[in-house]
Amino acid sequence: MLVLSRKLGEKIYISENICITVVDIDQGKVRLGIEAPRNVPIFRAELLPLQGNPPPPEAPPPTPPAQ
Repeated sequence: MLVLSRKLGEKIYISENICITVVDIDQGKVRLGIEAPRNVPIFRAELLPLQGNPPPPEAPPPTPPAQ
């Protein structure tokens, strides 16, 4: 795990197309703004399944067996 310190208004870039900005810091609570393409799923940890794994990406429908 990479741990970074950021001040209000500072940004963290992940790859070229994901940006996380510290939007607000108030009474021990940090608000983050996340800019990412719509096809990048973003989940809060408490909404993930209990096993801690993110939901699998949608799989294409199975192809019928060759005859």
